Parts: sequence; C-alpha cells; structure tokens
Amino acid sequence: QVRLVESGGGLVQAGESLKLSCTASGNILSVNWMIWYRQTPGKQRELVAKITGGEVTTYADFVRGRFSISTINAENTVYLQMNSLKPEDTAVYVCYANYRAKGSIMPTDVWGQGTQVTVSS
Repeated sequence: QVRLVESGGGLVQAGESLKLSCTASGNILSVNWMIWYRQTPGKQRELVAKITGGEVTTYADFVRGRFSISTINAENTVYLQMNSLKPEDTAVYVCYANYRAKGSIMPTDVWGQGTQVTVSS
C-alpha cells in the first residue's frame, strides 16, 4: 500500500512564504508525476503545480512566478515553495502522485489527506 503524507501548512500573513512537502511511501517502483492541487469550499479543485519525471514543471497562471515545485526523486518527495502568499491562496493543499508499484505494469493514483494553508490579510 502506498501513502502520501503532506506537511508544512499553517497560518501566515500576506506576503510571507511557506514550503509544503509530500512524501510517498510504500510499494513504489517509480513515480511518474506528482501534483499539488488546492481545494476551497464551494470551488472546484484547482491544479496548482505539476512535476513530471522529476524535471518538467507546469504551473497554474495564478501561482506562476510565486510558487515553485521541486522533487527529490530518490526520496519520492515533492515540495511546493510558496512565496508572496495572498489571502486568496487560502485552501487545503492536496498532494497527488501517479506511480508504478513494484511488480505492476499499470500506473496507479494515490492522494494525500491535504494540509491547510491560511493566509491572513
């Protein structure tokens, strides 16, 4: 069984920074891509940033230039460095991974539980 564990959320003031981390553990052969989403009540889940193959990155327009996604492949860990935070960044940030399990050909998805980020004005 594979688990994603997120950490690093909290309460900050506008303009400050936070760094989220998400570590995948369990029966993993390789990770294809990892994504940070965010969820607020009454809104659809939004893709924040994605990293593929540990190198290719994609960002939502509303975070480009402020957030940075990175990974340590050997540790199956993805980070989200969030700078210049705004009140509208307040959300539950959820980690997602697409991976191959040892002994499996087909890729599999796994989701984390989420970590709360609150930005006060």
